[in-house]
Amino acid sequence: MSRESQTPLGITYGSLGVLGPSAVPEIAQAALASGYQSFWTVEATGTDAISLLGAVSQATPQLDLATGIMPIQLRSPSLTAMTATTLQSLNPKRTIWVGLGVSAPGILRQHGIEAPDRPIAMMREYVALTRECLSGEPVTFEGDFWQLKRFRLGIRTQEQTPKIVVAALNSQMMKLAGEIADAVLLNYIPASHVEEAAKHIRAGGDAVIMSNVHAAVSDFEEVERSARKDLFNYAMADGYANMFRSAGFGDEVEELRLRQKERDREGALAAITEEMIQAINFIGNSEEVAAFATSYLDAGVQYPILMPMPWGQDRRLVTQLTLDAFAAINR
Repeated sequence: MSRESQTPLGITYGSLGVLGPSAVPEIAQAALASGYQSFWTVEATGTDAISLLGAVSQATPQLDLATGIMPIQLRSPSLTAMTATTLQSLNPKRTIWVGLGVSAPGILRQHGIEAPDRPIAMMREYVALTRECLSGEPVTFEGDFWQLKRFRLGIRTQEQTPKIVVAALNSQMMKLAGEIADAVLLNYIPASHVEEAAKHIRAGGDAVIMSNVHAAVSDFEEVERSARKDLFNYAMADGYANMFRSAGFGDEVEELRLRQKERDREGALAAITEEMIQAINFIGNSEEVAAFATSYLDAGVQYPILMPMPWGQDRRLVTQLTLDAFAAINR
């Protein structure tokens, strides 16, 4: 069997908030028509993850539904189990991917929550408790982060049960995800760094290796500033900054942060090199985007998820062109 026929494709709404929630059914329908298997949503301070999946399930009942990710600090394990089982009951023939992550401190502060000082232990406990709740059996649990007393899922479980995905940026979380999850989700990672990430994942177990793949079918000179702004925002978050450093972009991160500390925003943006942009937020024509996507498969990603970057004067057109180009890896 060819690799193409074995490669599932996902698309995420994570970068498409600028198009608005009303665009979701149209995007999902376009993805289905192009051969995508799943639709992913995010949760930070904009749309919640689950409402959008309800819209997707109505517009395209053939697509698998996935969150990528929901912050574990915002939903209890029992609520996550209830939500996932409800989605599974409404879509019994589809795979429900429950993507979980430890959100960035800046996002958590907006929700009035402090970042955890033991994120690995918190994630381990969350996944274990969520699985117990998904079993349908009575659960009494006294952990370091959550407690339950005789909780029992009040909805009949399906023959197919939701799968757990853990988002990971550092080696410890990658190893944990490999051990406890059905899949691990990588994000903002260059293809050149996937092999190293895979080693950490495989040290934990055999979870499916997924990765968001950031790309835009657009003109580089026209949209490079948008790409720089996007990478700037992530490089200012410590978790992503450390991942960028480990991927070989330490000089860019240090210069960017130095310039920002001096309140030189233009200097900070200029510190992001074209090499860094094209390794993470690729911009090119359709054939180049397809080749970029293929590089992730060659590096070891088993389930690539397109994050179309809607940069350009016609955002919907860029999104559609990028969606089509990415799907070409299966043709």
